[in-house]
Amino acid sequence: STKAGEESGAQAAGAARSASRRNISPRAARLAQELGLDVSLLTGTGPEGRVVEADVERARAARAERPEPPSRMRRIIAERLTESYRTAPHFFTTQSVDMTELEALRAELKGAGLKYSLNDFILKAVALALIEHPPVNGAAGKSSAGHVHLGMAVALEDGLVAPVIREAERLTLDQVHSAAEELAAKARAGKLTPDEMSGSTFTVSNLGMLDVENFTAIINPGESAILAISSVRQQPAVFGGQIAIRRLMKITLSADHRSIDGAVAAGFINSVRAKLQDGELWRSAAGR
Repeated sequence: STKAGEESGAQAAGAARSASRRNISPRAARLAQELGLDVSLLTGTGPEGRVVEADVERARAARAERPEPPSRMRRIIAERLTESYRTAPHFFTTQSVDMTELEALRAELKGAGLKYSLNDFILKAVALALIEHPPVNGAAGKSSAGHVHLGMAVALEDGLVAPVIREAERLTLDQVHSAAEELAAKARAGKLTPDEMSGSTFTVSNLGMLDVENFTAIINPGESAILAISSVRQQPAVFGGQIAIRRLMKITLSADHRSIDGAVAAGFINSVRAKLQDGELWRSAAGR
């Protein structure tokens, strides 16, 4: 207790000396010293410009409100996507997909112990559609050797990464599920290797779990397009010639107009829709 008293006395003495050197009240000087504030930078609102305790409190509040500098990951994301949006003339194509049957099948499979996510079906459908529409797969002027290296955006606390499922067109639904699950877990644990984060020819960005009606994504550098997946929602739609409540999901393709024309983009996005709505395709893929 004696030592604490000595330290308190020393601080008070230091604050008093600071106050005597500048037009500042002792209490304000003591608080500024505790907070590590430079009293020479404070603006006084007391008599004759004297710095009072309220001035120090305002300086403390202003410092607390100052935003933290962006992380290294956030700076890299900003640089890469700004460059992509500046150099690639983006255009956008949106389509609605009826997910009613696929969701019913997914529930059936879950009851049988097969826990596929909707994203597993989406990734596989995209891989198959990319094989049918080669211009959408890869960067302008670069060959993808016929393979689909599918990036999947994974959100992290301070940014996002897009680990790559290699040769996704060759994988079964089970293999896509396993690869996506493993890569997402490694991404969130910060254990992805450089090879697992590079070489993608196309990326899928899925915000479906975050309750969004629709959004557009910015093309990753080195690619010609990216597909944005929105939430599945109940909506009235024409089905079998009747108005019915269906489970619809919007998907939006962002494409680089230097290498992809509107007809190609439309063909690709309609191919993705057709595959997602093909119940027989998924029953076969799941071994049902």
